[in-house]
Amino acid sequence: MDAIRLPIWLRITLVAGAVVLMTSAGLFAWHLHGRPTTLSIAAGSLDGEASRLVAALASKLAQQKAPVRLNIVEAAGAAEAADAFSSGTVDLAVVRGDVGDLSHAQAVAVVAHTVALLVAPSGSPIADIAGLKRANVGVVGGDINQRLVKVLIDEYDLTRSGVVFKNIGLADARRMIDSKEVRAILIVMPLAEKYLSLLRSLFPQAGKSGPTLIPIESAPAIAQKERAYESFDVPKGTLRGAPPNPAEDVTTLRTSFYLVAQKTLSSDLVADLTESVMKARRDLLAELPIMAQVSAADTDASAYLPAHPGAAEFYNGTQVSFLDKWGNIIFLVPMIVGALASVFAASWKFLWAKPPLTQEEALDVLYALGRRIRGSSDEAELDEIEREIDGVLQTQQLKRASSDEEARDVVALNVAAHRLENLIHDRKLLVGAQRTGASGEQA
Repeated sequence: MDAIRLPIWLRITLVAGAVVLMTSAGLFAWHLHGRPTTLSIAAGSLDGEASRLVAALASKLAQQKAPVRLNIVEAAGAAEAADAFSSGTVDLAVVRGDVGDLSHAQAVAVVAHTVALLVAPSGSPIADIAGLKRANVGVVGGDINQRLVKVLIDEYDLTRSGVVFKNIGLADARRMIDSKEVRAILIVMPLAEKYLSLLRSLFPQAGKSGPTLIPIESAPAIAQKERAYESFDVPKGTLRGAPPNPAEDVTTLRTSFYLVAQKTLSSDLVADLTESVMKARRDLLAELPIMAQVSAADTDASAYLPAHPGAAEFYNGTQVSFLDKWGNIIFLVPMIVGALASVFAASWKFLWAKPPLTQEEALDVLYALGRRIRGSSDEAELDEIEREIDGVLQTQQLKRASSDEEARDVVALNVAAHRLENLIHDRKLLVGAQRTGASGEQA
């Protein structure tokens, strides 16, 4: 489209529309880049502590204006959280390492370590697993501990020993222990004071004695076969300090709660998430002491739940630097700016393009050139005047080809141009003769 055929108001409208469009696109891109990413997360536990912890994290991330935010999806327990994660319903989840399908999970952080405690009431003759023969054992938490129960049954052949594991609720545990419906309980919990107090409350107090921790002596062998578990020694005096209960370290099994992410999440996003979670952890320690157990995921490639590459980058200090991440953009910015400058220049030219001279104006220009020719004493200037004459003629010829200009107008222009060319020729001869004469006088 020829700019000279468009009215100035239309040219201004077109350029203004293009500027608004490009500016809007740039602002939209900037908005998308700066907007925090929200990830859905499922969390659940027997006492609801996992949900409270995640809610505190989500609130702190929002308060800190972190680049990643959390949208909490409530789950009844750890098993339901694992199911939501394995089905792809959520991006993140807090899961127990021995519960659910974690084939698509990669660890972001260890949320808490939980210990399997096999506990008998004070004064019970049961001192080891062999003493559970033909006894009922209450399993607090029910289905979430199915895998652990199966591991113990297989390792110690408890079916042949007549040991029966019964799922019981936390609220019913004290009553069933008092009525001897169960001879011992199996509970999996963190070794934090909140949970130790809860455990002590499940058993009748008998003077200075307390509940008895039954060791799982085969814990090292189990841990070799079942990577979700590790052997762990409950420290002496964990249940009570004086006299110490247990009197010596007690071997058992330990598993962990993890914050896991889908493998499909980008490394940069998970690195930002990990950094934000660790910063929030420091700020929440005073409010939630359980946060002290939040720690780095195992970055070893052979770990049971390998760390997400983004989390590993943060823990190993190998996050991509600013220049590495944005180097290409920094390199391209000058090119983009140059292109925009060209667009601006073209727009300016488009806006202020002058219409071609009329026939009368063209003749006036040619007549004015005659005065310049007569006063010129420089061949370069005369060459430039010739180019100007060619430009005037070419413009008028194009105009005539696209309109109904009469032939006589063009003839008048050609005659004037021919006269000027002759004048230029004569002037060049005169200038050359004057230069030759001046050279001879100097010689």
